Amino acid sequence: MNALAGNVTTSPTTVAHSDVRGLMDGATAIVHGALAAGCDFFAGYPITPATPILLQMMRELPKLARPDGTHGIAVQGEDEISSIGMCLGAAATGRRAMTATSGPGISLYSENMGLAMMAELPLVIVDVQRLGPSTGGATTIGQGDVQFVRWGTGGGYPLIVLAPSTIVECATLTVEAFRLAAKYRAPVIVLTDKELNLTRATVNLDGLPEVCVPSRAPAPGSEPWHLGSGRVARFTGSTHDERQMLTKDPHTIDALNRRLLAKYDADRAALERVTLDLCGTGVVGGLTLLVSFGTGAGAVRAATRMARAEGRAVSSVIVQSLWPVPEGRLRQAAEGVSRIVVVELNPGLYAREMRCLFPDREVVSLSRVDGQLITPQKVVAACL
Repeated sequence: MNALAGNVTTSPTTVAHSDVRGLMDGATAIVHGALAAGCDFFAGYPITPATPILLQMMRELPKLARPDGTHGIAVQGEDEISSIGMCLGAAATGRRAMTATSGPGISLYSENMGLAMMAELPLVIVDVQRLGPSTGGATTIGQGDVQFVRWGTGGGYPLIVLAPSTIVECATLTVEAFRLAAKYRAPVIVLTDKELNLTRATVNLDGLPEVCVPSRAPAPGSEPWHLGSGRVARFTGSTHDERQMLTKDPHTIDALNRRLLAKYDADRAALERVTLDLCGTGVVGGLTLLVSFGTGAGAVRAATRMARAEGRAVSSVIVQSLWPVPEGRLRQAAEGVSRIVVVELNPGLYAREMRCLFPDREVVSLSRVDGQLITPQKVVAACL
């Protein structure tokens, strides 16, 4: 908890149970989570609003001195493509690697995201969304990367995407991203946004994961990439056999691709992370279900309280695991619900998933694309 003390303004008030509170923004929390997860390599290129993560990692990682004399490494690349490429190289050696960017940068990451999937390299990618397309509003909030981070690389293969909705979740879900990346040997995306990344809020510092200096030994699943047999080292993004040799054999190709496609299938239920606030004591669902993620969750939490104070039956679900879609928990939340309102700062991208999941329900998209936040009052009005 003390690793980033220079970036946290603590209150002199100590609440019961050592509930120490302080001011922290999402960028600092993500860095805190990365350090807690044992991240020892970072490469990135300055881009608003993700730059604070780069700057803090460049300051903090070199301080990580291990008993064997090695240190953490942070690099500012010459561009986004080289930055994620360095992370892939570091991950191949067993380093626990992370990079951070925003909309234009995640577009440039696309090819190397596919390489990480094919080569099965564990990597954490932070995407701090801003208003797009193109350069868009560099200092303006948006959540328009929701579909791109799932489908933004060739082949249609699945990705895990986690979306924090609070400052503390920025830390805890970053830790979780490193764990999942190592478990599945795959890139995992932490999808946040400008408002959450740059805004300071009062947080319970004792709720943050503990930062410690890890040994040089890679985390399970993050061991150095196996470079083939004998003295021949091979690394390829092409379809290959178990020895990394390129192949055109249909059976071998089919086995490789089906394994990659089904990588998370057996664990889909365990990957579901949502916060449910169901209507009434012992009552599942309600007439209206509010669905949100990221910054929009704040308005939904407030709107849920306001609507209930007016006597309306309203439930809410905050989604932290955007992809794969947490179908089981969403169906649980939607029991007895006739109307689903999806709150998001984009043209209704996640509402599409809700319409596919609930074709027999009314799904309303409450969205904004003007760089302004959705107010709780607007959410309450959408419940009518």
